[in-house]
Amino acid sequence: MPTDTARFPRTSPYWPVVSHPQLRRVLPGLAVSALGDGMAVVAVIWLASDLAPPGQRETWAALAMAAYTVPSAVGTVVFGRLLRGRGGAQLAGWDAILRACALAAIPLAHLAGVLTLGLYVVLLAASALLHSWGSAGRFTLIAELLPQRHHLPANAVLGTIAGFATIVGPPLAGILIGWAGPVWVIAIDAATFAALALTYRLALPTSDEAPRAERGASRTAGLAVIRRNPALLGLLVLSLGFFLLFGPVYVAMPFHVKDDLHASATLLGIFYAAFGVGGLVGGLVAGYLRRWPLRVTTIGIVVGFGIAMLPLGLGAPLVVSLPAFALAGLIWAPYMSTSMALFQRSTSTEQLPAVLAANGAVLVLAVPLGTMLGGPLVRAVGARPTMLLCAVAIVALGLVAGGFAISRWSARPPGGPTGTEVSVRRRSVRRPVPAGRARSPRTP
Repeated sequence: MPTDTARFPRTSPYWPVVSHPQLRRVLPGLAVSALGDGMAVVAVIWLASDLAPPGQRETWAALAMAAYTVPSAVGTVVFGRLLRGRGGAQLAGWDAILRACALAAIPLAHLAGVLTLGLYVVLLAASALLHSWGSAGRFTLIAELLPQRHHLPANAVLGTIAGFATIVGPPLAGILIGWAGPVWVIAIDAATFAALALTYRLALPTSDEAPRAERGASRTAGLAVIRRNPALLGLLVLSLGFFLLFGPVYVAMPFHVKDDLHASATLLGIFYAAFGVGGLVGGLVAGYLRRWPLRVTTIGIVVGFGIAMLPLGLGAPLVVSLPAFALAGLIWAPYMSTSMALFQRSTSTEQLPAVLAANGAVLVLAVPLGTMLGGPLVRAVGARPTMLLCAVAIVALGLVAGGFAISRWSARPPGGPTGTEVSVRRRSVRRPVPAGRARSPRTP
């Protein structure tokens, strides 16, 4: 009789994802693109500091990093009417094409001798316009191709790829910047997005037409769907609060290491490496949580993360605070996988891209806003009290969310489905497939 070891990896929750006939052709492109993005995080700031006048390097570096992410919120609204109802592969592919073109223009402008700070920031902003739609497209693709029981492991695969890239990408970028310069690291990032766009086109051909019913939709239809659904609205508020309250930690950590611990940047790097390794492990674990109640697990992650952050705020010794920070990374990592699975479970595939894009547009502003609030907070109370305040607030946020969830659950009729489940069932009734158009394949 075969042992569990002999049957691995087919017994793994990830096997239906990595063995899927279409997804397995897309995952390598996603991994390469994520690595390019991990390198770009360093290169974008480095090139901005090289181009900026000596007294303005920090300001332009922050502006460049904001331009690389924040415009996706604008793109969610501006392109909402055009993109709502498109398939997941199409949305993700268009995002990859725009990113490849806009980022490739940066080294081309450098070669032509016309790359200025203003043009650099504009091109970065252009590259980010469809980012929320591209992210929504990836998770929509999972909902289109896989049955519900495989959504969480598939989300975890995407999270693990991103986590690995955040660990490997920055040091690799440092090596390449020292060898060739930051502009060529951005060129590599552009090439990885071009490869990803080609992967989507070849592995997942899409139809050219959006569903007719979606063409007249408003630009903010995704937010409207979330507002009408208490469960989704509560999830969005929870995520917004969670990310917002973590933002000040980015500001507080360097000052905590420098002023409270009287240590060098090396220790700061060790803290971030510990968080990254914990996040990578947490991403791998996330797929095994599929039998856990998703809403309870998602709220529990918020509470657990806040508790894990308490030792840093309480000034615990390094032998306690460093493992605690790694544990916080491990707890943090499954959050996006479980929250995306809740969206996939609570929304029809027709509405899912717009809903996820709206969710992403709100969340992409949360961490920068929290980081901006972190500066005055650290100046007012200090680095360690700031982290303590954030940790306590995150625990309180999770407990309040848990209280609301319990009250909604107790208000349900015994044995009856929730309003969300009824709504999704009604919206997900299968419509006849037009002649000549096949449904997306699903695993058994």
